[in-house]
Amino acid sequence: MKKESSISEFLKKRNAKRFSIFLAIAFVFLVFSKLSTDYKQKIKLEPNLINYEDEVMLLNDSLNEIEAFVEAKGFSLIPFLFKDSKTIVLDANEDVVSRPDHFIFDVQKHKYLIEAQLGQSYNVLSLKPDTLTISYSKRASKYVPIELNTDISFSSGYDTFKSIQLNVDSVKVVGAMSYISKIKSISSEQFRKQDVNNNIDEDIKLVKPTDVEIFPDVVNIKAEVKRFTEGKIEVPVSVINKPNDISLNFFPKTIVVSYYVDLDNYKKIDKTSFVVECDYNEAIDNQSYMISKIVNKPEFVKRVIIKQNRIDYIKL
Repeated sequence: MKKESSISEFLKKRNAKRFSIFLAIAFVFLVFSKLSTDYKQKIKLEPNLINYEDEVMLLNDSLNEIEAFVEAKGFSLIPFLFKDSKTIVLDANEDVVSRPDHFIFDVQKHKYLIEAQLGQSYNVLSLKPDTLTISYSKRASKYVPIELNTDISFSSGYDTFKSIQLNVDSVKVVGAMSYISKIKSISSEQFRKQDVNNNIDEDIKLVKPTDVEIFPDVVNIKAEVKRFTEGKIEVPVSVINKPNDISLNFFPKTIVVSYYVDLDNYKKIDKTSFVVECDYNEAIDNQSYMISKIVNKPEFVKRVIIKQNRIDYIKL
């Protein structure tokens, strides 16, 4: 008896399992059939305007919506179960007409644009309203210089070949006039690098003041880093602006110039690379010396120091 009872229970469970499988398959076919059916539904289209001027500030308006009556398969309408609207992109340079305080979008004229962005799965039956008005206001703007905030140290014997360069030297600040009138410059976030021995090429963010926008808000910083060395050379001294009726004897006739240059250009340096002059007009009365100055040096030389800038003289 126990054995017969066990067989009966096994068959009942097996039949119940089969019934559940058939029920699940039937449900799947039913859902698939429903989703394959065409439905008509109203959906909201929210415009996203792009490529308008930096000074333009779009005003929030809940009426800035397009009501589209569409026909589509159930599969295509599933996303609208979770979100009742879809964004469409409008180009301010191509799709709208600009007025002093608003943009006008001709909805009916641009039906093709809406259909293209919705996709081939949707058949647009009607659109409301005929035209859409997108209100805006204009903000004041001006350009201000960038203040680079850096903390850079170089490995021994390395330095920048030229000064650090930014891809732009100024940025546009946009906002209420009361705010931007107080802004004289825009600072970068601190750019910190230690023991640098390679070229620098990185983007850094700018610090945005409160209640204004800046364009761009990221800039690129570049610097060519090379190996440097110090050199010394003896350079002749010349006197300028000496009256023709005065004869001078001055000494020393040459002075030692120390310079800091990259290794690639080190061999290009000779005594003609620097011009050292004393201006007689700058000599102080009752003093028997002039001050020498370097008036010309190669562009690739980083720093120049005169070991002795006092030139003594006597009138003959």
